[in-house]
Amino acid sequence: MSVITRFYTAFANRDWAEMGACYHREARFSDPVFPDLDVEGARAMWKMLLTSGRELRITYSVLDENANGGNCTWEAYYKFSRSGRQVHNMIASAFTIKDGLILTQRDEFDFWRWSGQALGLNGMLLGWTPFLRNKVRAMAAENLRKARSAG
Repeated sequence: MSVITRFYTAFANRDWAEMGACYHREARFSDPVFPDLDVEGARAMWKMLLTSGRELRITYSVLDENANGGNCTWEAYYKFSRSGRQVHNMIASAFTIKDGLILTQRDEFDFWRWSGQALGLNGMLLGWTPFLRNKVRAMAAENLRKARSAG
């Protein structure tokens, strides 16, 4: 099984430990909310998201993969904890691979669309602004910091 398929199979099964095992020791992760995580940060993020989000469901499609990298699209369905609002997020992931493991993962999604779903009217009105993006990033970073210090 390819490492990208292995990663998303573990994700669909809510197995954060197996997801973390798919990362190279020098791995980096980025997305619009977590713009630059090292390997330990990425592992902690997936653990936090999968252990706190009880209603998370994902679907995925690996578009291409070879020994050097690949691309995947995936969709997440969940209830955003801060607002209780349902979210359907569509994400495109680009990977580089080293030694059969994920070296870089760059996830991209429409932050404005996401913020409208997750935050309602405020997200629809302010989701395009750096102000809201930075506020969401700061809250996510603080949540990750708390999750990491909790063990």
